[in-house]
Amino acid sequence: MTTHVGERVSRVDGRAKVTGKARYAAEHAAPDLVHGFVIGSAVARGTITRIDASQALALPGVLQVFTHENAPRLARGDKRWRDELAPPGSPFRPLQDAQIRWSGQPIALVVADSLELARHAASLVRVEVAPAPHETDLEAHRERAYKPPPHERPSVTPPSRGSADKAFARAPVRVQAEYRVPVEHHNPMEPFATTVVVDEDGTLTVYDKTQGVQNVQSYLTNIFGAGAGEIRVLAPFVGGAFGSGLRPQYQVVLAVLAARQLQRSVRVALTRQQMFTIGHRPTTWQRLSLAATRDGALAAAIHEAVAETSRFEDYSEAVVDWTGLMYRCDNVRFAHEVVALDLFTPMDMRAPGAMWGVYALECAMDELAVALGVDPLELRLVNYAERDGNEKRPYSSKELRACYHQAAERFGWSQRDPEPRSMRDGDLLVGWGMATGAWESTQRKASARAVLTADGRLAVASATEDIGTGTYTAMTQIAADALGLPLERVTFKLGDSALASAPVEGGSFTVASVGSAVDAVCRELRSKLLKLAQQLEGSPLARLRPEDVEFIGGLLRARADPSRALTFAEVLHRAGIDHLADEVTTRPSKAHEKYSRYTHSAAFAEVKVDPELGTIRVTRVVTAIAGGRVINPKTAESQVIGSVVWGIGAALQEHSVIDHALGRFITHNLADYHVPVHADVPDIEVILVEERDEIVNALGAKGLGEIGVVAVAPAIANAVWHATGKRIRELPITLDKLL
Repeated sequence: MTTHVGERVSRVDGRAKVTGKARYAAEHAAPDLVHGFVIGSAVARGTITRIDASQALALPGVLQVFTHENAPRLARGDKRWRDELAPPGSPFRPLQDAQIRWSGQPIALVVADSLELARHAASLVRVEVAPAPHETDLEAHRERAYKPPPHERPSVTPPSRGSADKAFARAPVRVQAEYRVPVEHHNPMEPFATTVVVDEDGTLTVYDKTQGVQNVQSYLTNIFGAGAGEIRVLAPFVGGAFGSGLRPQYQVVLAVLAARQLQRSVRVALTRQQMFTIGHRPTTWQRLSLAATRDGALAAAIHEAVAETSRFEDYSEAVVDWTGLMYRCDNVRFAHEVVALDLFTPMDMRAPGAMWGVYALECAMDELAVALGVDPLELRLVNYAERDGNEKRPYSSKELRACYHQAAERFGWSQRDPEPRSMRDGDLLVGWGMATGAWESTQRKASARAVLTADGRLAVASATEDIGTGTYTAMTQIAADALGLPLERVTFKLGDSALASAPVEGGSFTVASVGSAVDAVCRELRSKLLKLAQQLEGSPLARLRPEDVEFIGGLLRARADPSRALTFAEVLHRAGIDHLADEVTTRPSKAHEKYSRYTHSAAFAEVKVDPELGTIRVTRVVTAIAGGRVINPKTAESQVIGSVVWGIGAALQEHSVIDHALGRFITHNLADYHVPVHADVPDIEVILVEERDEIVNALGAKGLGEIGVVAVAPAIANAVWHATGKRIRELPITLDKLL
């Protein structure tokens, strides 16, 4: 049987991307297209008292300046403004009132014949504001933190267990430390943009930069009071998102608002500077208290976190729960609170919550290993958890021991001298660090439709996305495998709200969710095709059991006698039909309720530090990933390599700086916002550990988008301590902190 799942297949959409055939949200053409430019607030909090757009409107070619004074009133209730991922609170409504809630908030939209004219006209709009005192500093306002209200997403604070404070006080070995992590901005290559095409019948085709076309479509129809058939959302290609596109951004509302009012096709694209005024990974303060017996067994673990949210929504992430599930401990206490600030609501960013929570936990574990005088890897093995302590359930599978063993052996961890500052390369200090990673593996309800045509070609479709992760390719492989077709005879369509329903693309659950639906619908077509073939007069496959027939290379043939075969095309032709079609919806199985489902990783990093200058260079990273069945090792390794690079940036470079006097991010371009470039990236070795899981979903795939990043920053931070003997507990670790 032809097997495509598990093969190193190049991206099926690769040629379209490198030749420019792929079109992104701001690249779709439309007749009489006009352009909108967003004017953002210059203050962080206040009330607009006057807007004078007369000079802008006097310019030939300027069609309108939309403000809160003339924009149409949209939906009133909070419920209609909530997209499927909205946290509790009152979602932001662009141009619906005079209140300013954060610096950069859109307060006007200038629409003109050209982008250049719209931008120039925007500079002529005069805005007067009555400013109000603002608060943007988490540290300065931690005393008014509060517990966020529960909502549809999983709880960010699992139940505590045992008597953590008493156990901590009694334990012979204890460490307690505070860890601080900064705001990070997503910065995908493609900024947020929307092109709205007004069709002849008055319906709207919306090309949007998003991770969920159906989420955006539902959001738009709710707030504009439109029917489902009046707005269609398309996003066939997305130039990166990393979680920033999970929720609709304000430019899609403004573009649709302008198109409906002007009855013209409209494009609104955010500038790179404006990308720094929307969501971000929230700055977070954490305190870890770990205690152990003399033999290294954890006696108590207390994880406290305070993060930021906006004043209008209660955004929160699962930061502290990792401490309760990654290691065996009977006495655990959690606390997670948020502080409402005059900033835009934070957004999910690759491995949300885990990125910061695992960083603090794994650095604290390293500090505990030092206090105990044991090897950091040995400490983790002593406290290895066979069950999820938070949920009190076994894991569906867990090959973390194999991750430790394989990565440590490849890295050469046994050669590590445990004394800090003991390893050198010439004048440079050499440090080795390691860390553990975990990320949830979930499956969501999803649907897929498949059509097999008389020429033996298969078209499969689902309204999911490909944000650069390789969804097109993975789904093509799954479909080709299920029906025994060559890859070149299979096409997969996505990014269209009119297709079979699918969840947003995120959380590392796309293959598990949409992939399961694709596999299921193709197997339904198999059954239909075989039944049709067996009904043909003189069929060579008559009376054979399904298990006695194989699907290979576009053929149905008897396993015991390959000469007894029919092509797919022949079956359809002789049956007198031009196609077979089906649509299937898949859901998580009941077995999910009995098990905890996670991916796991182990990352080992080497750094070299100049003791005179304080400069840090990552020179090696070896990471082992246990992520269930790997659909495509080539794209999987690529995802993990990208995650490791992201982890390097988080550890050493990446952060957004805010001027609290102004309440504004002064980091607002890619020159100031440092991310790793080629010269910063060392040899990265990815080990995909074999892991079988028949519970997690029908494919056995767990997802790889997030797991590759969570262990990298703490591994580097621990390596920096080993190299220098100095523990830096605030990211990023820059030379000024070392010196």
